[in-house]
Amino acid sequence: MEEQDARVPALEPFRVEQAPPVIYYVPDFISKEEEEYLLRQPHEDGPLYYPTVSTISLGSHTVLDFYEPRRPEDDDPTEQPRPPPRPTTSLLLEPRSLLVLRGPAYTRLLHGIAAARVDALDAASSPPNAAACPSARPGACLVRGTRVSLTIRRVPRVLRAGLLLGK
Repeated sequence: MEEQDARVPALEPFRVEQAPPVIYYVPDFISKEEEEYLLRQPHEDGPLYYPTVSTISLGSHTVLDFYEPRRPEDDDPTEQPRPPPRPTTSLLLEPRSLLVLRGPAYTRLLHGIAAARVDALDAASSPPNAAACPSARPGACLVRGTRVSLTIRRVPRVLRAGLLLGK
């Protein structure tokens, strides 16, 4: 079994230091022409992925929030409605970028994208990968468009052909 916290030497220049281990962010991983081509293709995500997941963002930026999993003791039965969880960290994902999640960032943390039309950036809440993002200037208001997420996953074993064919 592959060591989940193992570093990938070729990706080390793209490691996000102030984020949970191990996250790599590669700006402009594909060209604008490749992005346009991929946006014209349909795709489906598979149900199995381990121990690394890679995502290419197409079409628009987004902000990906990471959360610690809720524990039973975190829930107060007298608190109704339950307050939304607060992200432990958030990353700006620009168009044409590659995001690689490994180790605890993949196996332990939850993630999601909050509904928003605009992402307002300020120096106090700058994402940990801001230095790698040309659009992450303090005071910037980034308008979201339609984003397509091209997700690449490793499937550790092949399912029986009958399951794949719906038989």
